[in-house]
Amino acid sequence: MIFWQNRDMGINYIKARKNHVCYGMGLGILVLNDAYPGFPGDVRNASAFPYPIQYEIAEGVTNKTLVYDKNPAQCREAVIAAAKKLERLGCRAIAAECGYFAFFQKDVAGAVDVPVFMSSLLQVPFIQQVIGPKKFVGIICAQKQFLSEEHLKNVGITPGSNYIIAGAQDEYGCTEFDNLWNPLKRPECPEAYFDKAEQQMVNTAKAFVAANPHIGAIMLECTGMQPFARAIQREVDLPVFSWGTLLDYAFSVVAHRDYYGHV
Repeated sequence: MIFWQNRDMGINYIKARKNHVCYGMGLGILVLNDAYPGFPGDVRNASAFPYPIQYEIAEGVTNKTLVYDKNPAQCREAVIAAAKKLERLGCRAIAAECGYFAFFQKDVAGAVDVPVFMSSLLQVPFIQQVIGPKKFVGIICAQKQFLSEEHLKNVGITPGSNYIIAGAQDEYGCTEFDNLWNPLKRPECPEAYFDKAEQQMVNTAKAFVAANPHIGAIMLECTGMQPFARAIQREVDLPVFSWGTLLDYAFSVVAHRDYYGHV
């Protein structure tokens, strides 16, 4: 086998890019400073994504300080510092692992020079255009009680527009997520079962859509929900958006693919 034939012949001349120290990088992802596992497809599990992932822990930013304390502003400095480090490493875009990082979309986008995708909820205005004004985006988040209008506005969502929110944990009793993410309930060693979590998410989505038949698409806000997106879609037969769809899009715009075919 002649290995040189695999070289991208479009890469000939190289030069430093904005003081970045590493190259060939993909997405830089801010993660919470919490030790809990994620199934493949969860943003904190890099194994299922087909592009390079570089993580950076946002020091002091946890489920408690970001979400449960109801004061996400206390995390701003640490979030911006972690994003800048990822940019310095050479990441082509910055993302985060929790939808509640929406609070910092404008802060981080203003602090770095690469595209920023701080929350899966960035997709909601796009989805609203896709499904039209007579249908609603069904947002399934972890805890509805903590998702404020400020979170929504910071990612371009107009409060009171055609969306409706459900809380998987606080409204629909997804206990497997409590076992991972709820600092008030999870065990010392967080754990979850895939089949049980999948069934709980499917039940949530089915009940949510049944109670709101005007829903035209599902938006899975939380970092660990997309492993169950296909199972949800099989049951509700609607377009399903998630962190997975956002990250795929984010990488595609900073590392566009070539096209090969025939005429």
